[in-house]
Amino acid sequence: MHKYIALLRAINVGGHTVKMDQLKKLFEKMGFAKVETFIASGNVFFESKIIKAETIKQKIEIELHKALGYNVGAFIRTTEELRAIADYKPFKESDLSQTGNSLYIALLDRAPSKELQKNVMALSDKLREFHFNNKEMYWLCRGKFSDSGISGKLLEKTLEMETTIRNSKTIKKIVLKFCN
Repeated sequence: MHKYIALLRAINVGGHTVKMDQLKKLFEKMGFAKVETFIASGNVFFESKIIKAETIKQKIEIELHKALGYNVGAFIRTTEELRAIADYKPFKESDLSQTGNSLYIALLDRAPSKELQKNVMALSDKLREFHFNNKEMYWLCRGKFSDSGISGKLLEKTLEMETTIRNSKTIKKIVLKFCN
């Protein structure tokens, strides 16, 4: 069995409320094993015989749409991939440890083109800085998220693809719980 984490978009935001025990049951109904959820933002650990992440993604998105009645983006990472994402250091430690600064990680389905990366970089200023690595975008937010002027919708429009965003602290907690 292969170990995966599904980081879901549109769970418990925008009026779409899903209980984690319901989400767990939906994943089990899809045939996944050892299903566990982590905090109420749509983080699901599971095991599967399926090897291709794209096949898993499609299955989850189709079944969640049927069950919930709306589109839920699924961003699938192996436990090894998520550990590498958490360990990646895109910014100086002094920037990350400064009071009021936070690191967010946007998970993508594919690495964006250089042109799309350039478009995101154009959003950088003294309060926000971006870095790309593979299928992830790292965002150093200096100050409050709500004061950054950046929203998930703006990032998706600029990237021309869906994304889901997690605080790096959440990613690290998921890694500690499921990726050892």
